[in-house]
Amino acid sequence: MASGNSSQGLSGAAQFVKKGSGWFIAMAVVFIILGIFAIVEPTVAGLAVTILVGWLLIFGGVAHLVAAFSGGGAGRVIWQVLIGIVFIAGGIYYLMHPLLGLGTLTLILAVIILMAALFELIAFFASRGHAGSGWLLMNALITLFLGGLIWFHWPSSSVWAIGTLVGVNLLMTGFSRLMLGMTARRLASGVA
Repeated sequence: MASGNSSQGLSGAAQFVKKGSGWFIAMAVVFIILGIFAIVEPTVAGLAVTILVGWLLIFGGVAHLVAAFSGGGAGRVIWQVLIGIVFIAGGIYYLMHPLLGLGTLTLILAVIILMAALFELIAFFASRGHAGSGWLLMNALITLFLGGLIWFHWPSSSVWAIGTLVGVNLLMTGFSRLMLGMTARRLASGVA
């Protein structure tokens, strides 16, 4: 049976949480700053996303090429090589033509948002007798409006859509992490 002081163990854990929450809060501040920058300069943020997607496609293509020779039949090797080439070609396209790539990504985003709105409407009609189903309808209508706004204003929406959405996401992520970090710090101070 342990005879150690339990409050001493909690105090050590509280110090650990305080130190960790400091890093968490610092990370949150970085997210907030990046989010504000992306909202203020959505074109720059959109181009950064396009370049990131380009590099991810290239790395994915290389991974497919490497995986092609890890075993399996000749058909598997051929398909993996073809997929790898398509990924690499797409990545190079995004890197060589980032503005066109941004336009392409924006159009894909509009389609995804419109499809999400359609599924939200289906979910609403499937559950309209249940409590809270009105929120599904509201979400569907707002999502439909946003997707339509991006779609009908394409290609000019390419200038603001992705960068603004990324900025809002970064900002919300930063604020939520900031609140979590501050709550953890406050709880740790109460224990210590």
